[in-house]
Amino acid sequence: MRKVPRGIIWFIENHDCFYVLGHREPDGDCIGSQLALASFLKSLGKRVHLLSSGPFTRSEILQYEYKFRDEAPPERDFERAAALVLDCSSMARIGSVGETMPKVPVAFIDHHASGETPGESDYLDPSASAVTAMVFLLMEAMGHKPSREEAELLFFGLCTDTGFFRHLDEKGDSTFEIAARMVKAGASPKKIYNAINGGKTLFSRKLLGEILLRIEPHFDGRLLISFLSLEDQQRYGMASRDSDLLYQLMMSVAGCEACFVIKQEAEDQCTVGFRSKERIDVSAIAARFGGGGHRLASGLSIQGNIESVKALLLDSFAELFTEDEFPEEPSWDNAYPSSEKAVSNKD
Repeated sequence: MRKVPRGIIWFIENHDCFYVLGHREPDGDCIGSQLALASFLKSLGKRVHLLSSGPFTRSEILQYEYKFRDEAPPERDFERAAALVLDCSSMARIGSVGETMPKVPVAFIDHHASGETPGESDYLDPSASAVTAMVFLLMEAMGHKPSREEAELLFFGLCTDTGFFRHLDEKGDSTFEIAARMVKAGASPKKIYNAINGGKTLFSRKLLGEILLRIEPHFDGRLLISFLSLEDQQRYGMASRDSDLLYQLMMSVAGCEACFVIKQEAEDQCTVGFRSKERIDVSAIAARFGGGGHRLASGLSIQGNIESVKALLLDSFAELFTEDEFPEEPSWDNAYPSSEKAVSNKD
């Protein structure tokens, strides 16, 4: 991971009040980094406003929703106020709360490869495994020893983005070193694991089963696709989604190299989550349609319904999965008993 740039330290030292924001539809890394950074800023004597557009649809972060506002409150001294945006590097991704933001200086702390040139006060590091790891290094660089509560929030976010370290490869040694320092500061791996993976509803398991039944194989099974409809959300509720386990199960299928799940947000609006094992850079595909993220995990928001978005994305993946790589007749049909073929090809 990169050394903490002096610009972000100067930015914090030279402002008295901070609007701390994250991206729309936050995850554990976004929420954990916001909460821990806010606590750190308060320890420095700064005033802090925690903001999020939500929605808090992930069960593991619901307990923190009450700590956030969805509108930016006024400040008595805007000359000394600033904004810190975490886990994204564009104001376009923060959602509706951005419409209420005053015009103040902004610095970004993010580990996604945006392709943009960092500003003087930005702290961008695509080599970092999570923004919570970056916030932890920022605290250390400014001479702060995280409290137990801050360490738990940071470890929570770190484990969320690394899939409890299963996404790391042989270059992940620095992440484990940071995790060890978080544990030394009081974070409990057992407690955090239960917070992330426990407490799921029966509806969440049923919804997971529905989405798995709809999986469509493409390109000889190397690309798997599924979807979440408006009717699903009305039937099971938004809090019933369990995206991490869904992607984990899809990517565990033999021969699968990449997958995506389309979620219908409105009649003519969808969001899409992508995952890849290694070869396919899904961030490049997401970026074509205004999305972004990591090479192996990305997302986007796009106009259209499930079928139109699926067709559009299949065209993009077709450029990567060329005809020369695959037989004319996909072998996946032979992998299913006859009773399962109708399910696997179901629209």
